[in-house]
Amino acid sequence: MSAAADGTAAVPDARSEVMARIRSALGEHPPVVEVTRGYRTSGEHRPGAAELLDLLQDRLVDYKAGVTRSTADQVPATVGGLLERLAGGGRVVVPPDLPGDWTAGADVLRDDGALTSAELDRVAGVVTACAVAVAETGTIVLDAGSGQGRRALSLVPDLHVCVVRADQVVQTVPEAVARLEPRRPLTWISGPSATSDIELNRVEGVHGPRTLEVVLVTG
Repeated sequence: MSAAADGTAAVPDARSEVMARIRSALGEHPPVVEVTRGYRTSGEHRPGAAELLDLLQDRLVDYKAGVTRSTADQVPATVGGLLERLAGGGRVVVPPDLPGDWTAGADVLRDDGALTSAELDRVAGVVTACAVAVAETGTIVLDAGSGQGRRALSLVPDLHVCVVRADQVVQTVPEAVARLEPRRPLTWISGPSATSDIELNRVEGVHGPRTLEVVLVTG
């Protein structure tokens, strides 16, 4: 322990001390550890297979998300019905490039990137598309791509209606990762936002939307 300028003993920086001990333990030439990569990189079903859609729906429902099957032509009516029921006809925010017919008849605020968190918190919900969905884990991934908008849109409003096409549903996480660009802002969603305290009391809506509704487009 070195002395401070006033002669008193200096308090060591904890991080520096820990890193110094690690470097000492590893030595000058730490061994290279081979990473085992024998895990599955794909599933047994092709993307969009009926088995995957059923599995995704089962996982999402288990996570307390809502799932509504729809055809492409029915998306506007399906989304409109969900917004009327869950948002009470209130204003919803959407990405600037979301297809206009998806929210036809709704009170829509198109995000221009300038809306603050407080302004987003005052809207009744958000409608987005997605990048990919993982059936085995019940996970939906957004990457700020087409119809998805910036991350704040899917994290601040209390209701998230997400439209997922059947061809975006893959079986495994590696298949999903292969479709994603890692340098993009990725948001991985497995059901509504929820956490538990030390007594295991579930609290919803802490880190994101309290309500997740998925429109699964199957045809």
